[in-house]
Amino acid sequence: MSRSSLILVSLASVLFALPAFSQTGPGSMGPGMAAGSGGGRGMGPPADCAKAANPEQCRARQEAHRKVREACRDKAGPERQQCMHEQAQQADCSQAGNPQQCEVRKQAYAACREQTGPAFKQCVQEKMPPVDCSKSADPARCLRHQKAREMCREKTGPEHRQCLRDALAPPAR
Repeated sequence: MSRSSLILVSLASVLFALPAFSQTGPGSMGPGMAAGSGGGRGMGPPADCAKAANPEQCRARQEAHRKVREACRDKAGPERQQCMHEQAQQADCSQAGNPQQCEVRKQAYAACREQTGPAFKQCVQEKMPPVDCSKSADPARCLRHQKAREMCREKTGPEHRQCLRDALAPPAR
């Protein structure tokens, strides 16, 4: 299994415990990935949840990720990928920051489970309905993020993340 596929599958499992897409912050790594959250990408130490905007949610996300890694630790390659998908489907959405968004994400992941890498990410993006920004705590911010995701939709990997950063950067003064 390629590293990018492993990262994507790990990220998919972590996203179940994250809030709605509208909750991303400027400079974040992608939908639902709050800046400084550790990103589930296997890079660096886990985030210091005491510094997080929502420490309880941060700890819950880290615990969910730990459980998925633990459940699939003895597997490798396609078998590990399948295990990660199965674990993601078992996520308890009632504990998520946005249970309805969690359920929709589970359905998208299930529909795209046969794909890997950038194809998986693209499939999930296509299956996810747009966020209802009228229900967001900050509708203007939600709309900015939604426009940025739409603008960067065709890009993948580092290009996608840089596109999001550029689109969400505060205007130069």
